[in-house]
Amino acid sequence: MKKSIPLHLRPFTAQQHYNAYSPIDHAVWRYVMRQNHHFLEDIAHDAFTSGLKSSGISIDSIPRVSEMNDHLDKIGWGAVIVDGLIPGTAFFDFQAHGILPIATDIRQKTNIEYTPAPDILHEAAGHAPILFDETYSEFVKLIGNIGANAFATKEEHEVFEAIRHLSIVMESPASTEEEIEAAKQRLKEKQHLVKGLSEAEQISRIFWWTVEFGLIGDLQKPKIFGAGLLSSVGESKHSLSDQVKKRLFTIEDAINTSYDVTSMQTQLFVCESFEQLIEEVTRFGESMAFRQGGTVAIEKAIASSKVAHIEFNSGIQITGLFTDIMKDAEGEAIYVKTSGPSALSIQNEQINHHGPDIHNDGFGAPIGKLAGGIKLENQSEQSLKKLGIEINKMMQITFESGVEISGHVKNLLFNHDTLVLISLEECLVKKGEEILFHPTWGTYDLAVGSQIVSARPIAADYAAYHGESVINEEESPKEGTTLTPLEELYAEVRQIRDTNFSQDVLLHNVIGKILDEFPEEWLLQLEVLELLEKHDKESPLKKLLLDQLEKLSREERYVRLIQNGLDVIFGRRHATV
Repeated sequence: MKKSIPLHLRPFTAQQHYNAYSPIDHAVWRYVMRQNHHFLEDIAHDAFTSGLKSSGISIDSIPRVSEMNDHLDKIGWGAVIVDGLIPGTAFFDFQAHGILPIATDIRQKTNIEYTPAPDILHEAAGHAPILFDETYSEFVKLIGNIGANAFATKEEHEVFEAIRHLSIVMESPASTEEEIEAAKQRLKEKQHLVKGLSEAEQISRIFWWTVEFGLIGDLQKPKIFGAGLLSSVGESKHSLSDQVKKRLFTIEDAINTSYDVTSMQTQLFVCESFEQLIEEVTRFGESMAFRQGGTVAIEKAIASSKVAHIEFNSGIQITGLFTDIMKDAEGEAIYVKTSGPSALSIQNEQINHHGPDIHNDGFGAPIGKLAGGIKLENQSEQSLKKLGIEINKMMQITFESGVEISGHVKNLLFNHDTLVLISLEECLVKKGEEILFHPTWGTYDLAVGSQIVSARPIAADYAAYHGESVINEEESPKEGTTLTPLEELYAEVRQIRDTNFSQDVLLHNVIGKILDEFPEEWLLQLEVLELLEKHDKESPLKKLLLDQLEKLSREERYVRLIQNGLDVIFGRRHATV
């Protein structure tokens, strides 16, 4: 059964325009995949190498996400196409639901070893195969659930936008070195403004040092399981070299270690097992706002500057942009306010006539017990009458905090015998001399509850609050553009490979064009050399290509790329790092 996409995640989905991939794109995919199969066979976690086969990912061609979805469906997962870098809460939420989000762009040849931009090499070849390990799959869903509920700050949202801008600039062929440097500088400036470690940043670091760049097993001879390593030719080799410091994983250490998305790692963590990760991340999750609640949870919602919701111990939920909090002498919240469109829900379903159209100008609610230690949420209709709270009667109550409410009771709303809402007309709410709600402002809806038990960075009822979103299933695929002369050469080599080397005369012409017109096209030269090594080892054309590749290897930017390619072609196990 195929995974259905939750309504609130549908706006982040996109289409895979498969025909738009160029022959060079497929060659980039093939180079990285051949590298990984060759090099990772003995150093990657066993689940990765076996999962490569189970996931239906081909070495020779960029996969169709629809076909990956079919294979992942066998283990209770799915795959969905997303449009590049998406917000962290959405990225994690997909995984919490057992859906792998895949950006279908592919890195440029110039960034073949590593790119900070999400691409299909990283997300399909890196993330998908190891999901076939049941314990690891459980861990990814767990960290997805925690990450989806993690609050970020306003400054961190700006960092995300800067990272997205950098990834776009770095992957654009039209970008200049100056534009790339400017984007990197902008990111550094935004990062500098971030103070402290929010929940989102903490879970981001845990995710980075495990799911993305994790090592596992023995500290002296660990194996690779992080997708950032498994999908990067350069990073995978670099990670096991002496240039990278290996540290035993603890969740505290991971949280306190920042990372740089623009360069290779200088240190990595080695965990004992996937079970260790599950245990430690579960413990971390217990400290978060969605589990702890309280004043701190409200403060995190306010700091996020994004729509969120809090939940009272009665079960009622308030959705909105939280902006103000009133505290008592001990620093505990006694009154909370939202600004702009707000809504009330129970069990993530919006209450009729309490949507953002009704509560368009914000919402305010007291928190705590009534004077005398009385919890309103525990009162029956009979006990409410004793407190002077009865429909069509005037009521007056005072909270332990000193918040006073008086007004004409119009309605009492219960949920499974628990009082959740009192609607009042002609209502005055005040704390001392401060007016919190004036009778002329309309109906006051008193959300009932003595404690905040949870806060999450999303509307309680997303569809009702934001309006329903749909996926455009009828979008027509983009057609591939006219091939450039270089792309035509890549296509010719691919055709020769697919026809089992039956066009040797054509290949001779291709080599002549490469050496005459594209002498720096190292990847295409490797593709041709591979064919000759496999089908015509004694061909004099091999020496021509090897001589040209040797010339190119004198330039630092090419030496590792070419050496790694030659290692695969000639079956050599040593590696240049």
